[in-house]
Amino acid sequence: MSAEDLEKFETEQELALYREYRDVVGLFSHVVETERRFYLCNDVDLQVRGEGAGVYFDVRMNDAWVWDVYRTARFVKNVRVITFKDVNVEELPPREIELPE
Repeated sequence: MSAEDLEKFETEQELALYREYRDVVGLFSHVVETERRFYLCNDVDLQVRGEGAGVYFDVRMNDAWVWDVYRTARFVKNVRVITFKDVNVEELPPREIELPE
């Protein structure tokens, strides 16, 4: 496999991931961004642990979707992330169009 073939494959994978994100984003209420990953989820609990210089973040999410091109299963029932780095949590605006049941 040439470098050009590998680059083309990676580009196609990233485009497929973006399309999947676009299709599922309306199913979730929150976006959580850590240093290593980007998540969509419906339930998030962020706890600050430790004191002084030993502060870290304990993030728990339920019903999540993980932005990771290398994962075969991006839907995850429960996720726990422990990190010393910044964590960004945003609530997504409600959908303007309700899907029929």
